Amino acid sequence: MVQERNDGMNKDIVLPSIQNKRPALSWESKIKKKLKTVTPCLGKFRPVVGQCCHQCTPDSLRKKLGPCSSLGFHNLLSINETQTRYRGWLVRRVCCALFVSGCKVYGSPVSNRLERVCQSNRVKEALTAVHKASEDGGSQGQLDCLSPLLPLINTCISSGLLRFVAWTMLKMFPSIFGNVQVNLNHLSALHKATQEGSLLVYLYVRQSSLDCALIPLVLFCHHLRVPYTVCPLHINSSFLRSILQKVGVLLPPSALTEQDAAMDQLYSPVMTSLVRELLHEGQAISVGVSAASGIGGQWLAHFRQFIKEGSVPDVSLVPVGISYDCVPETDIQVGLGSALQWLRSLLWRRPGGSVRIHFAQPFSLKEMCESGRCRIDEWLPLQDLLLPVILHNRTSSVFGQRRMSWLLPSSHYAREPEQPSHPDRNLSTAIILHLIFSATSCTAVMSTALMSSLLLYRHYMGVRTSVLCRDVGWLTEELLFRNKDVGFGGSLVEVVHYSLSVLAPHLVMAATPSRKDPLIFPRPCLAAILHLSLQAQIVTHTFILEAVGACSVSAMLCEVAFSGVSSRVRSDGVEGEEVKGDMEFDVVLCQSELTERALQLCHLLPPGFMPPCQSSQSFALDAVDSLVRCGILIMEEIPRDIPVCDFWKKDGALTWTTSDDPYHSDSDCEEQDLRSYKISQPGQCPEMLFFLCSMLAGHLRALCWTTMALDLVDTPLAEAEFVAQIHSHLCDTANKKKQHYESCSEEAAHTAVRTLIDLGVLSEERQKGSVFLGVSPLFQLSENRQKVHRFISQYLYN
Repeated sequence: MVQERNDGMNKDIVLPSIQNKRPALSWESKIKKKLKTVTPCLGKFRPVVGQCCHQCTPDSLRKKLGPCSSLGFHNLLSINETQTRYRGWLVRRVCCALFVSGCKVYGSPVSNRLERVCQSNRVKEALTAVHKASEDGGSQGQLDCLSPLLPLINTCISSGLLRFVAWTMLKMFPSIFGNVQVNLNHLSALHKATQEGSLLVYLYVRQSSLDCALIPLVLFCHHLRVPYTVCPLHINSSFLRSILQKVGVLLPPSALTEQDAAMDQLYSPVMTSLVRELLHEGQAISVGVSAASGIGGQWLAHFRQFIKEGSVPDVSLVPVGISYDCVPETDIQVGLGSALQWLRSLLWRRPGGSVRIHFAQPFSLKEMCESGRCRIDEWLPLQDLLLPVILHNRTSSVFGQRRMSWLLPSSHYAREPEQPSHPDRNLSTAIILHLIFSATSCTAVMSTALMSSLLLYRHYMGVRTSVLCRDVGWLTEELLFRNKDVGFGGSLVEVVHYSLSVLAPHLVMAATPSRKDPLIFPRPCLAAILHLSLQAQIVTHTFILEAVGACSVSAMLCEVAFSGVSSRVRSDGVEGEEVKGDMEFDVVLCQSELTERALQLCHLLPPGFMPPCQSSQSFALDAVDSLVRCGILIMEEIPRDIPVCDFWKKDGALTWTTSDDPYHSDSDCEEQDLRSYKISQPGQCPEMLFFLCSMLAGHLRALCWTTMALDLVDTPLAEAEFVAQIHSHLCDTANKKKQHYESCSEEAAHTAVRTLIDLGVLSEERQKGSVFLGVSPLFQLSENRQKVHRFISQYLYN
């Protein structure tokens, strides 16, 4: 933990008051009046985030970062005359234009780029394949096929247009965001890497289309090289496409979506060769990765391939964490008319919260690949890890990592073997997982995310304002204790009022004259719960160890309850079956069995939650230990006939072994020390246990509902249509139950289908260039599907 300097940069982290931007609602005045009685203040201590992995890239971690003691934050939208070389009344009116004109713009040469791209072996092979059956197979005919891709190849950065677009965004973003805070901790490292000539690649986890604009704008305002951005936007307007391509945005052809472009026979090799030529020119690249589908991760495999073949010496990867108070809704298919309509609507809307951007410390991709420190051993299919436990009631799990080969789709241009078990593919997949985890780890927790997790996972039935304030302070301390930065500051009164104001459309706030303490609970509808669930994902990522451990404890307690073994419940002053107050569960949980449950559950987690450089066994052990640190579990003391410090056996003699025996160690003379745990008795323990279990309930429930939906879906179906039907079934099930809407998002449906494919429940079959999904023969039996459903549902605490 480090302390922030209370300088001019840090003054912007205090949340702006929103009472002057719109009339106060009736419930706001009551909440403000109630909050005035609560006086705790959030401290000024923040953890340092975004450092390199000490296991995979220790050499990059040891590099001197330069002076970074300020640890300040800069509001990108707060531009005044002090950031220019001039002073005066007129300067204050045009300070934004003066600031933009003074920012440094790096050159972007495009001379001879088309010729260099066409000389690539990838492009030559693709052109030959396209014209193999064509009558006109000459060089001129091959170049004619590249004509739709010429604007892409000639993408450049115009200094004048870049300054104008930056000025426009600085004037437009105040209508979208209250402020855009940038963590200055690792910017000095980026400046140093730029001066040394390192090739920087910025990687972020996709949340909104504005991600592509925020990162270049931040780098431009801090005099760093603006990267070429691989953008998934499907833009129909040729005018907008030409403007974006003049500021370094690499767009797919207008007739193709991102998925279609990735499988196009000509676009993919051209794009790969273009990125390589951009790196040869010394340009920076910005890439977004989808954690659910892995789209975008293939570029990391290309970067590793460039290093392996020697065309690029090395690449410095920079994970970027972007946090939104409210993720802006943007249309993926953008036309000129819709863009103008969207800009016009900005004039009549209030800012939708703050943004916090963290740039992590750059690290060497070559070091990660060639050092062998990145874990790629024991990668097994999910069905090999879990099917013996599910179908055959195997008591012990198979040790290994879950292979997620779908994060790196096979393609003819990648020049990598298509076998999912190939070490090169496993290494590329491990790097993708590592980057997703790193980018998510350096993402700050915003006040709305903290509030959403409390309302969704702890107080779903409603909570009083005073209790909510207490929990906000508690959860903030827990986040900082886990080395997680928060994207807010100021007093508790400001934080609670601000987050409730931003989340107001998704909440129900009951404030009556007779009730001094307003009641707040989530709005029971699909849109509201999905919004809160999306905001709360970053909190789940922070508490993933505790959540896995809590679900494992819940699974064992349910097994005890269904087995008919009674548990003793103690309550002072209560007789009979009526129980109030603290409960004493007279159940002893074996450490080995609890670790097995945690190990099996961690294989079902979506990508990005578990550190890829940590083994599953170590993660499961840490999950159990985290519950001890939380106070949920306590170590059970086992009575011994002989003290632990007594090294002698009961018979008084030691058992010696030969020193060259590889199957024994010096500790063989000691008995195996098996640990066991009991549920602790603090009053908040059951509430804390359920709070942690609820974090994974949405994902696990989506898996259960998807397994049950296999009886209702006629297979085989195309993958996109199959996922759409599953998503529709999840929504219908939630609507019938009038609850659990967090389990029916598109991402939950896609993740559940992919998990069942890896588990072997669904089989993939390629027909006519498309992937069709159907129920595998082993799971045509409803009995086997029921076993899968029971295995997953055991981790649902309710």
